[in-house]
Amino acid sequence: MCRKRVGVIFGGRSAEHEISLKSAATVAEALNSDKFVPVYIGITKKGVWKNFSGDAKQIESGEWERYAEETAINDLKSQIDFALPILHGPYGEDGCIQGMLELMGIPYGGCGVLASAAAMDKQLFKEVLRYRGLPVCRSLLVDGQSADDGDGAADAAEMIEEELGLPCFIKPANMGSSVGITKAQDRKTLEDAIKKAALYDRRIIAEEFVPCRELEIAVLGGKNAEVSTVGEIIPSKDFYDYTAKYSEQESPSRLVIPADISEEDRKEIRRIALEAYRAIDGYGFCRADFFKDRKTGKIYINEINTIPGFTAGSMFPLLWEAGGRGLPEIIERIIDLGYERYYAENNRQTEI
Repeated sequence: MCRKRVGVIFGGRSAEHEISLKSAATVAEALNSDKFVPVYIGITKKGVWKNFSGDAKQIESGEWERYAEETAINDLKSQIDFALPILHGPYGEDGCIQGMLELMGIPYGGCGVLASAAAMDKQLFKEVLRYRGLPVCRSLLVDGQSADDGDGAADAAEMIEEELGLPCFIKPANMGSSVGITKAQDRKTLEDAIKKAALYDRRIIAEEFVPCRELEIAVLGGKNAEVSTVGEIIPSKDFYDYTAKYSEQESPSRLVIPADISEEDRKEIRRIALEAYRAIDGYGFCRADFFKDRKTGKIYINEINTIPGFTAGSMFPLLWEAGGRGLPEIIERIIDLGYERYYAENNRQTEI
């Protein structure tokens, strides 16, 4: 059997560069060596593409860059048969690299251009779901460029406080891993939060504060996608921010799988996750994040991550593992789905 050359693409120009390295190392080690030949392709923080042929552990540590050799992007198709973009955040999870791979004619794993772009922008995602009648919490969009000029942050803060009240969350619209997120408790922290978020994105989203439990579910597939069990995150801090997720110095957040919720809530989360996935034309895999209001019991979908974390402590692989499916099996299914979509899209009629 001819083994497929699978390009594990990692790193990238986003603030989530280091998390991508951790995820990629986990994925690389889980690839079935009887069926696949891993080809490591790293992207530096400056956007330089490099080939790396060392140990996967050196990807996680960041040492890979020291031994890698620069490569030409236009030579990518001669190097790999299939691409696995393990890139979190802008330029990787937002449809950019998916569009590039489409143009090159390279099959790849994960959601396509439309789903990736729609899910990446938190406000656009909420607007699509509101249109479909799915439950999302209240939010406002703020122009980060205007908010960063003169009294812009103060004006934006006044509008947010009037519309959503305090506390509230301020987030860059197009970042993941809780980068740039602040829980604003008063006007001063609200203005500072707006300026902080503007460092990462020109689109800033303000979300109402919902006292809630944080629940997550994984999705895998296309039209007839399947879902995992539901898990719960119990943050070590006030909310599940970057350090609560990844810092080794902080006391770790707890992941409870399966979540201690009613069967009714479990069914509702599964239903909403699949409807949201279809609403953005999801195909491949994702992790969907939910809130359960502690006061009212209402379920809200917060966001969909089209390239969720694959680290040892990440929810996506742990949710499937709880159902008896290991990461090697899940990755193989992601590759199969990528080929299925590629063959379907490349066998359509192209002439009138």
